[in-house]
Amino acid sequence: MTARALARGRWIEGWNPEDEEFWEASGKRVARRNLIFSILSEHIGFSVWSIWSVLVLFLSPAIGLGFTAAEKFLLVITPNLVGAVLRLPYAAAVTRFGGRNWTIVSTAILLVPAVLAFHFVQQPGTPLWVFMLIGAAAGVGGGNFASSMTNITTFFPQRHQGWALGLNAGGGNIGVATIQVVGLLVIALAGNTHPSYVAAIYLPLIVVATLCAALFMDNVDAVRARPGALREAAANKHTWWISFLYIGTFGSFIGYSFAFGLVLQTEFNFTPLQAASWTFLGPLMGSVARPVGGWLSDRLGGAQVTLWNFVGMALGTGALLVASSLGSFGLYVAAFIVLFVLTGIGNGSTYKMIPAVFAKEAEDDVTNGGEAIAAFARARRMSGAVIGIAGAIGALGGVGINLAFRSSYSGEAASGNAALATFLVYYALCVVVTWAVYLRGARKQDPEAPVRAQQARAEASRA
Repeated sequence: MTARALARGRWIEGWNPEDEEFWEASGKRVARRNLIFSILSEHIGFSVWSIWSVLVLFLSPAIGLGFTAAEKFLLVITPNLVGAVLRLPYAAAVTRFGGRNWTIVSTAILLVPAVLAFHFVQQPGTPLWVFMLIGAAAGVGGGNFASSMTNITTFFPQRHQGWALGLNAGGGNIGVATIQVVGLLVIALAGNTHPSYVAAIYLPLIVVATLCAALFMDNVDAVRARPGALREAAANKHTWWISFLYIGTFGSFIGYSFAFGLVLQTEFNFTPLQAASWTFLGPLMGSVARPVGGWLSDRLGGAQVTLWNFVGMALGTGALLVASSLGSFGLYVAAFIVLFVLTGIGNGSTYKMIPAVFAKEAEDDVTNGGEAIAAFARARRMSGAVIGIAGAIGALGGVGINLAFRSSYSGEAASGNAALATFLVYYALCVVVTWAVYLRGARKQDPEAPVRAQQARAEASRA
């Protein structure tokens, strides 16, 4: 089978990466090119989405903008919430307009929050509600993840999706660390009274990413979803179990990323420079670990990796509680960075579970007499829809993380222990759910099942 590219609008027809001959001949090259520029756009989107995790470190009486810790947590919660809400419509937009077309639009629109932040963040006396509106505008960067992941899922065969999705998501996630490094450099070189420099650096980068999407990416016909795909996914139990797990992994990653600097400032009375010196390490390590989670899941199985990952996250949270009670900065930061790494691995393994779960459903359907083409077409359609839903719900977990920290630090004790204890309980629940739904009583694999599955995939590819 060959895929035919249409010059007008850069649409590719007949895209089928499961056809190994097509994949090796041309599909692999096209998929990798789209992955590279998808990562670039998503990276910039994550940076803009998380820009307020950096800007709040600058907000002080020194520039005429003094806010309480609770108000600063509110500023990082706002873009997190908007980004989470936008993920579903962004995922649907790819299936309606095409991956290349939507990447151009979603990247270009990042100029709006960047320009607003550049203009207002150094205006003395600017009220909190203005910054909250600008933070809400920055939330558009959070939607880019869902559209990018939905698009890239379509480009790669199921056997390579763990690694491809891990690279795509990890390259995007690392935008959180990048913006925090930029903030650190601005504070180190220009002092803590020039937050507008952070936004200014991203203005030309947004333009470059938009142009690259227009010049080097493609739309593929396979990404177009049949009407009702989201409704069909919403009726499937796995959508909600995986979303529950993704709250624990990605919700923790983005929530901790937004809150880490503020937590250090509040827990240890750090200056902006001291906080920024450590803030980027966690998101960086978590982002780098995400492809590792996908790679491990390709080999060991997503559910198995996810189970042990949540065990590790529960232990890491326990270590944070111990470090807080001892007042040990070294142990606290070390435990937090380990927790970030585990969120990254868990992000990759949980997302790998999505195509694997629906591919297994397709294989079972074919084994029981179902039609291969329809079964695997449904699996790809469901995978794309569930990625959008789980991405949106998982991002809401970040809102929960920051609300919990805001509530915990609002008391007299000014301690994050109450929030950490809540997170530990959630991770323990995730261990139970992963085991009970995806691992308990797993049937011994029929030795003929892989053969039948391969035959079914081949039949679907040839059609």
